[in-house]
Amino acid sequence: MTLHGMLWPEPLSAAQLKRLEEHKYSAEGRSLFEPPCQVYWNWLVQQIPVWVAPNTLTSIGLVVNILTTLVLICYCPSAKEEAPAWAFILSALGLFIYQSLDAIDGKQARRTNTSSPLGELFDHGCDAVSTVFVAVGTCISCGIGHYPDWMFFCGFIGTFMFFCAHWQTYVSGTLRFGLVDVTEVQFAIMGMYVMSAIGGVSLWQTTLHVIGVPLYVFPILGIIGGAVYSCYNYFHVILNGGVGKNGSTVADTSVLFPGVHIMLILTLAFIIFKKSSSQLFELHPCLYILTFGMVISKISNKLVIAHMTRSELYLPDTAFIGPGLLFLNQYFNSYFDEYLVLWVAMIFSLLDLTRYCTGVCLQIATHLKICVFSIPSPGHAHRE
Repeated sequence: MTLHGMLWPEPLSAAQLKRLEEHKYSAEGRSLFEPPCQVYWNWLVQQIPVWVAPNTLTSIGLVVNILTTLVLICYCPSAKEEAPAWAFILSALGLFIYQSLDAIDGKQARRTNTSSPLGELFDHGCDAVSTVFVAVGTCISCGIGHYPDWMFFCGFIGTFMFFCAHWQTYVSGTLRFGLVDVTEVQFAIMGMYVMSAIGGVSLWQTTLHVIGVPLYVFPILGIIGGAVYSCYNYFHVILNGGVGKNGSTVADTSVLFPGVHIMLILTLAFIIFKKSSSQLFELHPCLYILTFGMVISKISNKLVIAHMTRSELYLPDTAFIGPGLLFLNQYFNSYFDEYLVLWVAMIFSLLDLTRYCTGVCLQIATHLKICVFSIPSPGHAHRE
């Protein structure tokens, strides 16, 4: 094996690459905020130079979102501390920038005639990673770290919903948007950032005397309500919307098998969360969620690829090594320092995700003879 092959694998088979050529993006539904936002997005894309590649826009948005959230994590590693007002405003701005650039990358692709399956995959891949950081930032903004059980739930429900959204796409072949979807949730989170900037994290501990309920309960109730509503819609499609042979997925495989992946990851996360001898989650919840979030991001990316290539989603994966290290350390009664093992697991999961996604992008770009981060000159037949 060459050094290039060791660093950047080629995960897709020749058959998958062939089927990828035939993939057509399919989506339906429109959320409440989308029509007015489209006016802004249509204006914004016209301000972007035509030489800027769509994937570059997506990448810039993701980097901005990650960096602004990391600032919050530095100030609030346990999601209990106070952060300066500017850090919350910065995070709100970072999320808004990501939302804007994520919304116009497809428009830029059509505008520059560079649409391709790689662009769709790149968009969903960045969304998978962004969802993890947005979940952590949301927990920090209202100080949910004081309530570990709710922190665990709120930290992982977003990634679970993201996986389920693409699970139902894998089953039906169509990505469906509800009346209240990603755009609305993002605006709500921006509002929470602004509220925390004005009143501090302690604002969410304020009890509303009229009903005797602390303010932090409302985001939790909103998350629960959104999860129930979304799960109902997703699983209705998953269990009834198969278009393949015998009501299976578009790949003619089991509609339920992708659920094994997400449930295995969340089960490992929950076991370690409950069995940690040194209150690992309570002390380092943000790092904990990021570690397992990177694993879910990789599995979500593999699910998107399985949908686009109409192929199986296989269970064995190096993504499980990071969580496995944490689990084995628990099994052997924390033989190694839990915090150190958590860092090792997080770094491994991040590198594993980066290696896989880079390998897939390079393989697809080479196969389709397209550019990832540049617009080819008019004389070339490349596509973005």
